[in-house]
Amino acid sequence: MYDYEKLAVIAKESGFTNHAPLDVAGLEFLQDVRDMCNAGRCRDFGTSWSCPPACPPLGEIRETVKGYSGGILVQTVGDLEDSYDWQGIIDTGGRHKANFAHMRSKLDKAFDSVLAMGAGTCRICEKCSYPNELCRFPDKMEVSMEASGLFVSKVCTDNGLAYNYGADKIAFTSCFLLK
Repeated sequence: MYDYEKLAVIAKESGFTNHAPLDVAGLEFLQDVRDMCNAGRCRDFGTSWSCPPACPPLGEIRETVKGYSGGILVQTVGDLEDSYDWQGIIDTGGRHKANFAHMRSKLDKAFDSVLAMGAGTCRICEKCSYPNELCRFPDKMEVSMEASGLFVSKVCTDNGLAYNYGADKIAFTSCFLLK
């Protein structure tokens, strides 16, 4: 088992704005969410090993997650000048990716097994090798919560974490599952 308070300290040290304990048993992996990837709602469909159709099937993800006892949800919240502040969105997303990488590095050293689900497609490589070559770093690949079939706003509310912080705010959410 793990000590959530220690995870909370690591989340804060990693730069996350918010965090909450994650009830892994309550996660629902929904095909409808995965289908949104292919419905033109995401420009990364078919461009990465971490995105559909290349990422693991939902049944495989469900089976993998059964081996994890708990986890932590983490968020980076940013201020926007207005709803069209694309640079503010990009900057907050970049901070979130950096926070995520920092925390993952710490957790990988502290736990035998960490399943990291990010926000958006994996960005470990500058350009993904998909579909011409195998993934260069399969053990570090970041499959997003959405590509895993998780309805992120519901995961947040089910676990006591806000999802929407009001006008002129943006929140990026990820999670870490632990054995």
